[in-house]
Amino acid sequence: MAKAPTVEDVAAHAGVSRQTVSNVLNTPDIVRPETRERVLAAIDALGYRRHAAARRLRLRRSSTIGIRLDPYLGGVSGVVLDRFVHAITERASARGMRMLVYAARSPQEELSRLTELWEGSEIDAAILTATERDDPRVGSLDAVGLPFISFGRPWGDDDIADPTHLWVDVDGAAGTRAATAHALGFGDTVAFLGWPHGSGTGDDRERGWRETIADAGARGLRVISEESVTGAREAVARVLADGTRLDALVCASDSLAVGALLALADARLSVPVVGFDNTPTAEALGFSSVEQRPEDVAQAILELLMGPTGDVVAPRRLEPGSAHALITPELVIR
Repeated sequence: MAKAPTVEDVAAHAGVSRQTVSNVLNTPDIVRPETRERVLAAIDALGYRRHAAARRLRLRRSSTIGIRLDPYLGGVSGVVLDRFVHAITERASARGMRMLVYAARSPQEELSRLTELWEGSEIDAAILTATERDDPRVGSLDAVGLPFISFGRPWGDDDIADPTHLWVDVDGAAGTRAATAHALGFGDTVAFLGWPHGSGTGDDRERGWRETIADAGARGLRVISEESVTGAREAVARVLADGTRLDALVCASDSLAVGALLALADARLSVPVVGFDNTPTAEALGFSSVEQRPEDVAQAILELLMGPTGDVVAPRRLEPGSAHALITPELVIR
């Protein structure tokens, strides 16, 4: 079996010292570009791979990112975060990073767990999910100095202009704009079935519907339900019992869409329904839905969180507009 190439082999092949190879691997910015390129070419030619464990010890880094495993709630829409966790794990591995999945039942428990992992040098950074308006985790993690990025905006007043808090989100308003534009092809009365006001994500999705309805001069009806198939079924049933005519219905989630379809079936009505999340349920039942593209979210998160050297470089101050990424979702028509 052939002996694996060493740092010394790379140095000899590139005609540089062992220290220069080490600098290219760990602090490439201090090496002249032409020398750096020569060392990288030698690394590629020899197939050299750094010993990850030794590197972690030397740099006092764990090469690990923490992410909470959200409690299993069942239902239709939980698959989106499952897809995201799988995608971020695969893409982090390709960058030489590992994911550490932990459980927490509340924001306070999550903060305690993250602080413990950070102080124990078990993680280099964290990814927050399920963000909410004025998310309390942001200030707490700032205070302990833990680098983090969120899937979803922290929903503060300065989310867009803030250059210090990294986040990636799906452009919910863009998704419901596309869904509403499609729904208007069936008539000029398009309802929106969404969550109660106060949810940053839900309000953003409602905004896309409202703007599209207004631009088209169409009629809209706002229907409210908690994230529940049963609740959505009851909410739509009440609207239909009043004799309200609906040409189409845009929903804030696939769970709500399933409830709406059940209510319409109960009333023996055939009305197009568009969901949000594009879960396997939407595919199985054959209704249109907005695809969030969690794989693209995972890619964008790692690009913001990690620098060109392959190490976590947050927290850092980025130019306004470059610390965030909005992923445009795709309407899947069925």
